[in-house]
Amino acid sequence: MTPLPLTSFTATSCLGRGLAATWQALEQSRSGLKPCDFETVRLETQIGEVAGVDAVRLPAALSLFDCRNNRLAQLGLTQDGFDAAVRASAAHWGRDRIGVFIGTSTSGILETEIAFRHRDPISGELPASFDYQHRQNSFSISDYVRRALGLAGPAATLCTACSSSAKAFAAAERMISAGLIDAAVVGGVDSLCLTTLYGFHALQLTARGPCRPFDRRRDGLSIGEAAAFALLERSASPAARSENPIWLLGYGESSDAHHMSSPHPEGAGARLAMQRALAAADLEAADVDYINLHGTGTPSNDSAESLAVETVFGSDTPSSSTKGATGHTLGAAGALEAVICALSIRHRLQPAGLHRTEPDPLLHLNYLTECGHAPMRTALSNSFGFGGVNCTLLFGRTD
Repeated sequence: MTPLPLTSFTATSCLGRGLAATWQALEQSRSGLKPCDFETVRLETQIGEVAGVDAVRLPAALSLFDCRNNRLAQLGLTQDGFDAAVRASAAHWGRDRIGVFIGTSTSGILETEIAFRHRDPISGELPASFDYQHRQNSFSISDYVRRALGLAGPAATLCTACSSSAKAFAAAERMISAGLIDAAVVGGVDSLCLTTLYGFHALQLTARGPCRPFDRRRDGLSIGEAAAFALLERSASPAARSENPIWLLGYGESSDAHHMSSPHPEGAGARLAMQRALAAADLEAADVDYINLHGTGTPSNDSAESLAVETVFGSDTPSSSTKGATGHTLGAAGALEAVICALSIRHRLQPAGLHRTEPDPLLHLNYLTECGHAPMRTALSNSFGFGGVNCTLLFGRTD
């Protein structure tokens, strides 16, 4: 594929708002996880909650979209001058030539959970104030982002569980490559809700303490929330010419359909996604300087991913999972970790995987428990979703 520059990007998570806060936490190997105290949830687990989301106010013209997920999106869009960069791009290409592709898993389902508490005791009817279309509907987030940024191009929401926002990059690249658009806002937004917290707990997949990816005693994941965005443009854009951006070099997708909630034990689909990303970028495994692992901290995921990575890359490539810092942000994870990879390349630092205190002797990766300084040119990011829906993104410099 033809590389595409990330001419602007931003991330907001439990590590903080924007790139500076995100990078400072990663550089200091600091986690944003805390004991779960979200809403009415009482579980022995930890979460990655973004502070101040409830205080965010949407523009008056978009008040119909008011829900936690869209408030989180609004908070993320206004960091690092991202909204201004998109408006400048729209002035160059035209509002109708910029697409919007956002990944999420539950959208604004918290609004529905709250509405059910207030349903009519006789008929079961939900309150008249409940607005499914603008809040829980999966398209709500992409519709909101498009309207908030004043865009008029095609928009789509991708819902493939934990690979959703990674696949948003792939969808955008295909649209640009086909000549249907000249730029795209890609990203992921997923917010905390009762469904995911109790749901993953029911599946016995939540860790009691902070998640410990690739630790011998790993016992599950920590649920987080995030809003992360990137602006992809054709390389001929003024922003791409005037700066030295990070580029999307390639992506790979696969669907192994092994099981609804468990990965293929040998990482078959994960392996294929990584191989396709390398092929799309016309790179060899040895060209990759760092791997941001999906690394959820569940026994089966880390084992399967380790086998897949070892098959493609061997056991020498530096790798880590940053979910010990951010939690697993589900549909937003692909975009959040894409931004982390871009920052890693920009700052030439490979972030540490937190909370691993006892290596698993069965996982043969060069797993970083301390930050590594290196002349970073490329970084690969894995995102694997329920049902075996896998996506790998490859980023790098072109200088």
